[in-house]
Amino acid sequence: MTDDVPRVPVRTKTLLEGWVAEFLAQEQTQQTLSVKVAIQDGSDGLDTGLVIMHLRNAPAEIYMQPRGFDEPEWEATLTARTDDLTLNPQQMSGLAAEVALAANLCAFLQFKSIEWDRMSGMR
Repeated sequence: MTDDVPRVPVRTKTLLEGWVAEFLAQEQTQQTLSVKVAIQDGSDGLDTGLVIMHLRNAPAEIYMQPRGFDEPEWEATLTARTDDLTLNPQQMSGLAAEVALAANLCAFLQFKSIEWDRMSGMR
């Protein structure tokens, strides 16, 4: 193998589903979270994975993905809304808890990506 051929850690849909299942088992939140892993094709047709969390307390989703190609850092995006969202205190608290769980999941995926990259010899 030559040095000019980049070796890229691929986080497949199957791998990400395993990481999400591990997170859900640790958090014991399987009944309250709706999380799925969708295929997201990167450059050269590589499956980079896309983690999507559907919010129960707001008509929106949070999707999580690496910040860029071959990046170990992850980011989360809350989907846009066209209308105001009015919530009572209990709904607001529920939404805050969901957003906190999404942040924890995103951090977990970032940690697992860094760990995976190190184990695979990529970093």
